Amino acid sequence: MRIAYLHSGSIPSVYANGVHVMRMCDAFTDAGHEVVLYAPPGTAPAEDVHAYYGTRNRFEVRTVAQPRIPGLGVWIRAWRVRADLRRRGVPDLLYGRDLRALLAASDLAPLVYETHLLWRDRVVRGIERLLFGRRNLRRVVFVSQALADDYRRAFPQLDSLPRADLLTAHDCADPVPDGGPPAGLPGRPGALRIGYVGHLYPGRGMDIILALAGRLPEAEFHIVGGTATDREHWQSRCSQSNVRFHGHLPPAELPPYYRAFDIVLAPYQRKVFCAEGVGGSGEISRWVSPMKLFEYMSYGKAIIASDLPVLREVLDDGANCLLCPPDSVDAWADAVKRLAEDRTLREALGAEARRRLHDRHTWRARADQVLPTPVEPTGKRP
Repeated sequence: MRIAYLHSGSIPSVYANGVHVMRMCDAFTDAGHEVVLYAPPGTAPAEDVHAYYGTRNRFEVRTVAQPRIPGLGVWIRAWRVRADLRRRGVPDLLYGRDLRALLAASDLAPLVYETHLLWRDRVVRGIERLLFGRRNLRRVVFVSQALADDYRRAFPQLDSLPRADLLTAHDCADPVPDGGPPAGLPGRPGALRIGYVGHLYPGRGMDIILALAGRLPEAEFHIVGGTATDREHWQSRCSQSNVRFHGHLPPAELPPYYRAFDIVLAPYQRKVFCAEGVGGSGEISRWVSPMKLFEYMSYGKAIIASDLPVLREVLDDGANCLLCPPDSVDAWADAVKRLAEDRTLREALGAEARRRLHDRHTWRARADQVLPTPVEPTGKRP
């Protein structure tokens, strides 16, 4: 099947949505589909977008720029995407997260809309209502069940779509082989290595991590990720010598860091924010489905995470992780000490996390799950 993935975020970029999209396109290609990704030009330096993300397949990435015209630029770009789709031959399926491009091209082929947050902007919600009324809509995919429930409340029409269904599909990770070299991390030899991978936006728990570093001077804390501005902000607030900031790394360069960690952290707070321009700096704690959790799982790491309802959709306290109240430094410190003193528990939690990842949360399985069946080929080629 020929799939056009329509994405509104730049490729390559430092944002997690780019990782998600590239992983999905990679998985669709693994499944035997012909994939073309449409995205705005990249905002992160990379000579080879596939090398930057570490994809297995070299599917086509077509960049379509957005004119800098307030209000109209996004629509001009959407119609340019539509024109390119028609010029190159209409695909069998339109898939993606680019609302405007999906709407502009919605008469061309069956489509699937995937969403990762409930937009608050009235204009965006109006576009979604129009999209939900399109006859070619075949499926709406939500990244968490909490998000699906909130969408149903916000859009009652979703429960009576004539041709489309609703699906919850969490984020995922690729299974990784055993072995491989760990990163040569700075710090004291033999010290417990505690890792965090991800952005440093408000609500991601950096205050908790710095407080833990003060409570546990015998451990080494490694922070991987964050924009230069965010990294500078937190470094300026960090007085502990056992905290190392590694900055943003291309996704393809992360595996050695995962391998090097003994314990990994996901200290999401009760209010979690995404990047400006990615959901409008919205608060997403009710729906968040962090890819880093699944990557932690794929490497069989002992996870300590915040006890938030949406994370319990994937995590099970005492089975594949330890869960702590988001804002209790005492509880987090106790959890770290418990794992530091019990290597058997660390290994058991990591092994169960990895098993569940393999059984339930791989990109390849998700690619099959999210595609509607059957999709009638358009038969239209250049």
